Amino acid sequence: MRMGAGIPKQFLEIDGKPIIIYTLQLFQYHNKIDKIYLSVLEEYIPYMQELIGEYRIDKVAKVVPGGKTAQDSIYHALKEAERENPQDSIVLIHDGVRPFVSYEVISNNIRSVKKSGNGITCTPCFETIMISGNGEEVERVPYRKETFAAQAPQSFYLKDIIAAHDAARKKDAKYENMVDACTIIRSQGIEAHMVMGNRGNIKVTTPEDVYMFRALLQYKENEQAFGLGLTNRIEARMNQALHKEED
Repeated sequence: MRMGAGIPKQFLEIDGKPIIIYTLQLFQYHNKIDKIYLSVLEEYIPYMQELIGEYRIDKVAKVVPGGKTAQDSIYHALKEAERENPQDSIVLIHDGVRPFVSYEVISNNIRSVKKSGNGITCTPCFETIMISGNGEEVERVPYRKETFAAQAPQSFYLKDIIAAHDAARKKDAKYENMVDACTIIRSQGIEAHMVMGNRGNIKVTTPEDVYMFRALLQYKENEQAFGLGLTNRIEARMNQALHKEED
């Protein structure tokens, strides 16, 4: 509804390719990702399967019907993963419309789960955040240095995030005010550990975001064509080498 399109936003085509495919390819090409489980609207499952075949996303293990809410849809995918994988598997929960998460952020999420039990991707807020209950008067302004914007992926051991979902569903199957997995675990007193994300990891939700998407694509094309960002890529590879033994 926020996008104002006639189809789910993840299937909008940008430069001839659906947004969901841009996202899936990031995980398809990551060497630490073994399987992908997708949760989509049931009527779009045949189309999703066609896209998987067309773009050779062969890490997709299963496409399951979504639920009534975003968290319900995620739960469906987690339960499908539970049927086929060990309980200590690491799962990364990601939005289909976040097509620019970096390779290193995915790697750092996995490391955070191994070290601390979970990983919540976020970035520092550059703008001042204001708190208001009614949308008219400002109640308080938190220190900007203490504010962060939540992103994805949000990562956990499979058994832990399913247990958290089960506990939340016993209280409220509709996940009222449970906007993400971090909210779910924090509501149960579980400590959440932050992973610094990349600022280009936008969520394509509104028409304005589509313009940002195109700009980021152009930026990446310029990087490839003119060698821009080469230093960052070298540093990323060096970091991968440094963490290789740890992984």
